[in-house]
Amino acid sequence: MDGMDMSSSNDSAMSMSMMSMTFFTSTMTPVYSDMWTPKSTGQYAGTCIFLIILATIFRGLLAIKAWKETAWMDAEFNRRYVTVAGKEPQSKRVSSDSDSKRMYLSENGVEEDVIVVKKRTMGTRPWRITTDPVRAVMDTVIAGVGYLLMLAVMTMNVGYFLSILGGTFLGSLALGRYSIQEQH
Repeated sequence: MDGMDMSSSNDSAMSMSMMSMTFFTSTMTPVYSDMWTPKSTGQYAGTCIFLIILATIFRGLLAIKAWKETAWMDAEFNRRYVTVAGKEPQSKRVSSDSDSKRMYLSENGVEEDVIVVKKRTMGTRPWRITTDPVRAVMDTVIAGVGYLLMLAVMTMNVGYFLSILGGTFLGSLALGRYSIQEQH
């Protein structure tokens, strides 16, 4: 019985020692599975290039999501609504709104009487078949790619870590201006 306890404790100690808690510089670190273990410097470089591209794609996905969210929000604000019989028309509600201001717009000597209305955000937008499934798929893909990048960083391999940082830099450099500030 003691022999069994000893061998299980040796296995446990061995697996703990294999899991490094510091960064290291091996060119034979597996990524995602044992089958994806670089056997040469060229394969290691290929893995690093893959991680750079994956991190760049991640930043691109965030930019696409931000662009789509802006388009969906603009469509929501530009949507035409039907006036219901017995209700006050939109134009009267706008003119009597305390946030709206009557102003005169002038260009090249031509004056126009306008009402300036503050763009309001809506509370919860209604669920739409054209928007919400696409948003859910995009969020799922973004989460999946993010988790793949996280797993690569968790190998504690310096080359993989720097590759992901490099891809993040390239993606932000190319597409960062399209991303929403709240996303990271």
